[in-house]
Amino acid sequence: MKLLEHQAKAQFRSEGIECPMGRVARTPGEAESAARELGEVVVKAQVPIGGRGKAGGVKVARSPEEARAAASQILQMEIRGYRVPAVLLEELLDIGQELYLGVTLDRDRRRLAVLLSFAGGMEIEDVAERTPEKIAKLWPDPFSGPLPFEIRQLTLNALASAQGEQVLERSRLLGLMVPLVRRLYQLCQRLDATLCEINPLVITRSGQLIAGDGKVEVDQNAEYRHQDLVRELGGDAEAASSGDDQLEVEARRRGLTYVHLGGDIGVIGNGAGLVMSTLDLVKQQGGSPANFLDIGGGAKAEVVRQALEMVLLDPEVKGIFVNIFGGITRGDEVAKGLIQARDELQIKLPLVVRMTGTREEEGRRLLEEAGITPAVSAPEAARRVVEMVAGAGR
Repeated sequence: MKLLEHQAKAQFRSEGIECPMGRVARTPGEAESAARELGEVVVKAQVPIGGRGKAGGVKVARSPEEARAAASQILQMEIRGYRVPAVLLEELLDIGQELYLGVTLDRDRRRLAVLLSFAGGMEIEDVAERTPEKIAKLWPDPFSGPLPFEIRQLTLNALASAQGEQVLERSRLLGLMVPLVRRLYQLCQRLDATLCEINPLVITRSGQLIAGDGKVEVDQNAEYRHQDLVRELGGDAEAASSGDDQLEVEARRRGLTYVHLGGDIGVIGNGAGLVMSTLDLVKQQGGSPANFLDIGGGAKAEVVRQALEMVLLDPEVKGIFVNIFGGITRGDEVAKGLIQARDELQIKLPLVVRMTGTREEEGRRLLEEAGITPAVSAPEAARRVVEMVAGAGR
């Protein structure tokens, strides 16, 4: 779940992180009224994606009339597949220096990492690729979080690669960074977020640290723990997902673990590792997987039907490979679900099923009697479905 900037900053404020004064506007008239209250403002498109400035979705307005005109233009835009539902108007900051500060999930180390760089205000990915030495990193203990001395050392490491004159003297910067980093880290933990990012983190000429921008991404698997946040987002949550792959959006609605891959052979299996290996087998046989779809253990007939229906929503799918290992999942139960789904959905595409494990013989017999191609081994099934799809295309 990706929060829009104004939503992310509301979460920042709840942790005591300072943000510019701002107002959300959904019409040009609301933008004009907000600018009369705030004065000179920056008008920013509210979409859950970077690159807004380059796309023309961020404009400075020196008067309410300019704010109205800027909002009118931005609200009609689509930025990298995202329609702009609202704009955020914020007071202009007297920027002395821009930093990058982020807390993100490091899956390799299985803990959160804190990243700090004086190369803020630009694509941090480019900095990481071209000049990684400009990014200082810290992997705090998950239980204690970042300790003050660790944050001070992190800041000193970032300062060592900084260029140009510093707005704040070192001792004052160190003192301000300690509570800021701890608060952002606590927010990331509280929201089960995979990313909490401030870019740019602005140092004003008067010596304040203010979040110039904000990005928060909550782990999709933890959304059930944050229903208050989901309800608070309301329609904006739908707007935030409007640029996502619509097949994946539909799969989430159905409670299915699905990733759209763009090929022409639909893949269904029970277990993430099994599905991953099935994708490899299809590729090895010269095929192109259309998706990853894991129905999990103990899948009943209705789950199997939902999975097949989900795969068939992709118009590029020309054949389906179902790979089932029967542990908790019974082969005959899956076979009945497949047959029922095939008949109800009137599936005419090639359908190959590899089934092994609990009641595999009963399951394969049911499939064969129903005219569905069964297979004993996964490589055999992959070869057959690729050949059948290729043959149907000739």
